[in-house]
Amino acid sequence: MKLSRRSLTALAAAACALGFTSLAQAADTIKVGVLHSLSGTMAISETVLKDTVLMAIDEINAKGGVLGKKLEPVVVDPASNWPLFAEKAKQLIDKDKVAVVFGCWTSVSRKSVLPVFEEKNSLLFYPVQYEGEELSKNVFYTGAAPNQQAIPAVEYLMSKDGGSAKRFVLLGTDYVYPRTTNKILRAFLKSKGVAEADIIEEYTPFGHSDYQSIIAKVKKFASEGKKTAVISTINGDSNVPFYKELGNQGLKATDVPVVAFSVGEEELRGVDTKPLVGHLAAWNYFMSVKNPANTEFVKKWSAYAKARGVAGHKDKPLTNDPMDTGKPWMPAAVWPPLCLRTPRT
Repeated sequence: MKLSRRSLTALAAAACALGFTSLAQAADTIKVGVLHSLSGTMAISETVLKDTVLMAIDEINAKGGVLGKKLEPVVVDPASNWPLFAEKAKQLIDKDKVAVVFGCWTSVSRKSVLPVFEEKNSLLFYPVQYEGEELSKNVFYTGAAPNQQAIPAVEYLMSKDGGSAKRFVLLGTDYVYPRTTNKILRAFLKSKGVAEADIIEEYTPFGHSDYQSIIAKVKKFASEGKKTAVISTINGDSNVPFYKELGNQGLKATDVPVVAFSVGEEELRGVDTKPLVGHLAAWNYFMSVKNPANTEFVKKWSAYAKARGVAGHKDKPLTNDPMDTGKPWMPAAVWPPLCLRTPRT
């Protein structure tokens, strides 16, 4: 989105929190770590976040940088490998001497790196919705928690406008975010009078590609009389075969609506969306938002993607929630006097 007051002060906050003013003064540049999967099952979602950070850095450098220094990106590929995330985080902090890191998508990757950032008192900006139940002074959680995304979405499904759903399939990838979110949602549904027999949970591993039997199970569950909805926390490239199978089996939104928390414009790029009309996604931002700030953001991203030949975006540029959530925290200017006057304790 348009660079705002919070975007103008984010690295100032980082500088003050980490006390890197002396580092910035000593080095020719201020290094910014980029810790997103560029290969593996999460590359479909994370690669564009790397490009968004690079665009923000270019914008900042064009305006003079930060603290009189240019920002220098240091990009690594943790390859959708959770232990490798921790190793790459250590590399960025210890070897590359970055001042701050923008990275991760899955909660398992964030939890993998959390001990590293806490031990070394470094700072991570995390751009994606998450399950909550975690708080660290070394992490900026810029995405939505369940009370800001998942619960409002389920409330909508239960409403008259949303179809008055009475039965729920909690379908997710098998890791901490889906399981914790579904634990919260199960408790919420029970508080609303939904019976245990009207809730089922299904999990698949990362990279899962065969959803034929799961969709058949959903259809059978939905055929037992009450209006049924699917709440999807599937992550990564598994979303493509999942939505393709929905279309293959003719499971329409009028029959069983699906609301997804980890599917946006990028994940649906390679899917025939005609059979999926009416299915839902819940985010805090969509590319289709109509306001001047978003129009400017989309225009800037489109120009950048074309100029830099960003794969998949140079001809069909798309924006999504994590891009919008993460970018404003990369500032075009900071408050150097504040940092210079703030002692590190």
